[in-house]
Amino acid sequence: MRLAHGQGILNGMPHSPIALQKRSGENCQRKPSCEKHGLMIRRAIALAISAALIMGTAAAQEQPAVFPTRPVKIVVPFPAGGPTDILTRVIAQRLSEIWGQPVVVENQPGANTAIGAARVAKTPADGYTLLAAMDVTLVLNPLASSNLSYDPLKDFAPITLASKNTSLLSVRTEDGPKTVKELIARAKANPGKLNYGAGIITTRLAGYLFNREAGLDVQYIPFNGSAPTVQGLLTGAVDYIIDGAATSLPLIHSGKLRALAKLNSRPLPALPEVRPLAVEAAIPALEDISTWIGLVAPAGTPRAVIDKIQHEVARMYADPIIAERLERAGITAFSSTPAEFDAFVRKELDRWGEVVKESRIRLN
Repeated sequence: MRLAHGQGILNGMPHSPIALQKRSGENCQRKPSCEKHGLMIRRAIALAISAALIMGTAAAQEQPAVFPTRPVKIVVPFPAGGPTDILTRVIAQRLSEIWGQPVVVENQPGANTAIGAARVAKTPADGYTLLAAMDVTLVLNPLASSNLSYDPLKDFAPITLASKNTSLLSVRTEDGPKTVKELIARAKANPGKLNYGAGIITTRLAGYLFNREAGLDVQYIPFNGSAPTVQGLLTGAVDYIIDGAATSLPLIHSGKLRALAKLNSRPLPALPEVRPLAVEAAIPALEDISTWIGLVAPAGTPRAVIDKIQHEVARMYADPIIAERLERAGITAFSSTPAEFDAFVRKELDRWGEVVKESRIRLN
């Protein structure tokens, strides 16, 4: 039976709220208790309407309208040219192709990624502003800062881990040592005179561990991101750097820089001859130090939106052309579920806590 709008079934017959009220009015002329009866019916109708509205709202929150219907922005809290910027632009381009909407990359460096991260944390939780977060953003900033304006676990919704990247210990080809052992010997022969550069706290801590384990007295020179770090090495401002492979590779291939070692044991197709620093320096503590990048959204972003973005990134990485393109840039594509990414961040917080405390490195 097809019912008119607002009509229902009562005792096998169609009815509507208006019809019920009319019958109640007719009965009022014959029964003294009809006023109370009519009030009960009106309350029942009001409750039914309220329940329908609540259910409709909940359904809308769980499954929002088609996403996206307008441009999406991904904030990169680093200058252009580094590994995070390179990876994010690859992701943005592919998502834009899939969605038919612009996906804009906006660089907002500063305060070890804290400025960009704090900004995204305060944006509407609708999926239209995302953050390309690094280990610095979600792990090392919280561990080394006492006045951070965001909480990595409370202010963000994890979407996916996007990459685990290899960092390199590099020197100038023109006047730098040819091996890690030569670098160690040169530093020990000139205590306090050599210096190294790093653009983020992760690679700075890697340098700290290397110098500590090798017994070196080397000064640290800070840089704001990968591109300035590499430039500092080229101009002679520092004697060696520890930085992401993505930024150093073009200069290594052109012969201006020399990679002495990599900071993990994962294959690096672009430099198959480069061995792990743990092997070159015979220091087990340096066995696996990786930088990583992930996508997060403001806390409270609808789960359907989170899952859609995660699914699209995973599907993108299934394309061998994309994976190969990133590998050539020194970036290892790596995807995860939101829950896996959340567990990974918590594990990293535990892993680096003691190292940060021992190093006494503060970011305030």
